[in-house]
Amino acid sequence: MSEQFEMIAKTFQGLEEILAEELTTLGANDIQIGRRMVSFTGDKRMMYKANFCLRTAIRILKPIKNFTAKDADEVYNQIQAIPWEEYLDVNKTFAIDAVVFSEEFRHSKFVSYKVKDAIVDYFREKTGKRPSVRINNPDVLLNIHIAHTTCTLSLDSSGESLHRRGYRQEQVEAPLNEVLAAGMVLMTGWCGECDLIDPMCGSGTIPIEAALIARNIAPGVFRKGFAFEKWVDFDSEMFDEIYNDDSQEREFTHKIYGYDNSPKANEIATHNIKAAGVSKDVTLKLQPFQQFEQPQEKSIIVMNPPYGERISTNDLLGLYQMIGERLKHAFVGNEAWVLSYREECFDQIGLKPSKKVPLFNGALECEFRKYEIFDGKYKEFKSQEGEGEEKKETEGGYDTPRPRERKEFKPRREGEYKPRREGEFKPRKEGDFKPRREEGSFTRDDRDRKPRGEFRGERDSRAPREFRGNREPRIPKKEEE
Repeated sequence: MSEQFEMIAKTFQGLEEILAEELTTLGANDIQIGRRMVSFTGDKRMMYKANFCLRTAIRILKPIKNFTAKDADEVYNQIQAIPWEEYLDVNKTFAIDAVVFSEEFRHSKFVSYKVKDAIVDYFREKTGKRPSVRINNPDVLLNIHIAHTTCTLSLDSSGESLHRRGYRQEQVEAPLNEVLAAGMVLMTGWCGECDLIDPMCGSGTIPIEAALIARNIAPGVFRKGFAFEKWVDFDSEMFDEIYNDDSQEREFTHKIYGYDNSPKANEIATHNIKAAGVSKDVTLKLQPFQQFEQPQEKSIIVMNPPYGERISTNDLLGLYQMIGERLKHAFVGNEAWVLSYREECFDQIGLKPSKKVPLFNGALECEFRKYEIFDGKYKEFKSQEGEGEEKKETEGGYDTPRPRERKEFKPRREGEYKPRREGEFKPRKEGDFKPRREEGSFTRDDRDRKPRGEFRGERDSRAPREFRGNREPRIPKKEEE
């Protein structure tokens, strides 16, 4: 049996439970939810899969030492005691990322310097040589986290943040983070069973992430590389097997629609969608939300309208009033999820949310609210939905307690994770990963390198994917105009 070890998946505050569900699907063990992180255990294959498959993780850390320290000298001594030849050699470069929440250590750069000095001195004493520090694209990236006097030193197995999928060619002002967009879609429970609409799609992040979810395409297929590929114990054959397997991908029989009133945003979204290879699944249209009409098919809206923080608008409250009016009159019988920041904006929508979820968009403490737009009276709607089953309703028409106001939300408790939703995901099993060695197939190392961002177009989702290049993201051939 392969060695099991602890890992930490970092994420945005508010997405911890969704990330834990993803880890459960992958088959991770000992899942524990913390603040902006989820810890778990697994082997090397699990670490590779976590980097390649998780949609709501920012990075995957592998702790190599936990210790306590009250001053910089104790940090230095603890770091120098690590057998560094197991992780690094003098011919490789390294960098250190420090995160500090402590009265004893007030400057993260100072902590980084002490860790660097300890590693350099270790090799000088052992070999007379020293490895070099390289800030950009180092061979080994280390992370030290200090909370009060508790310190954890980890290897960063991801390298560049996992939100940088690799499909984004251009972006609009203040684009939505890919990890947050994927988390929003997963939070709705949507997996492709109906149409999905983003009426203010900007550069197309929500539609693209939704298409990848609907077709179960791993988000790591577009990346040029991961930090663990430079580690001394990297198993290229094992990662080839994971990278080249697309047996879990599936057909998507519905449609995703992205609308925006900006021609420039529409052009950018078109390029990004082509780069992600999901043009057959996503339809873009230059259209303001004021012209939105009732869909003929059952649909769900997931949207991220302007907050008035990074993007200004002449009449912010009027915009949200218009959103509420369109939902009431042109989205009857469906549900809409809206991410926003200001309470006064939500008030202008004029609908009572059935769910409120605190989410951080960067430094902004936002809320992701669910609105059910009923066709008729609420009780009639619920009786039809339950197909005769009795449901207890509290005052205001909720079958669960009324959501607390923003100020009443309490920090998420750390503890053992228990999945909230069952049956929505089909876990991958180890036997599902089949190496592609048939005639005419390719591995990562068989492909010719092409410049990043070159469009290679769509492929038939039922046909085997062709890989061309050396560790180049799996971007399809150029589409026919």
